[in-house]
Amino acid sequence: MGLEDVLTEGLAVVFCGINPGLLAAEQGHHFAGRSNRFWRTLHLAGFTPHEVSPENDRSILEFHCGLTAVVERATARADQLSADEFTAAAANFERKIARYSPRFVAFLGKAAYAGLSGNKSVEWGLQDTTFGGTAVWILPNPSGRNLAFNQEQLVTAYRQLYLASSETT
Repeated sequence: MGLEDVLTEGLAVVFCGINPGLLAAEQGHHFAGRSNRFWRTLHLAGFTPHEVSPENDRSILEFHCGLTAVVERATARADQLSADEFTAAAANFERKIARYSPRFVAFLGKAAYAGLSGNKSVEWGLQDTTFGGTAVWILPNPSGRNLAFNQEQLVTAYRQLYLASSETT
């Protein structure tokens, strides 16, 4: 049970979750859980002109964004993943990002990037390093289980990335 990536070349941002939730994997759509705030946050931050439903997750490509996960295995909670799973996924994941070459790869939560990079002291926002040749941005995880961030705080964090990704080079 996995979840298909929503990717193409030339995207502004690829949003990268830690791994699929069980409901998302079962339904075959990213961020399908009722308590997940991803789609609402994306809309309110400016990435989409309306709130996309999980069933229409592929339409995110129209807005120059893509979706993937670091670890393909679905779990009820991300803390059910082992460090070995991140290690095993790292090389393939980096090749995937290098192949699609978005402007930014946005890790949803510090754990996703920390698991891949081994860097445990990660700050929010734009990082000083790249991943697969792509600029790295760390965003709060929009899961309803993430009580450290309310909806307004999520929108503020995501809007910073939206503004950066919208700048012309």
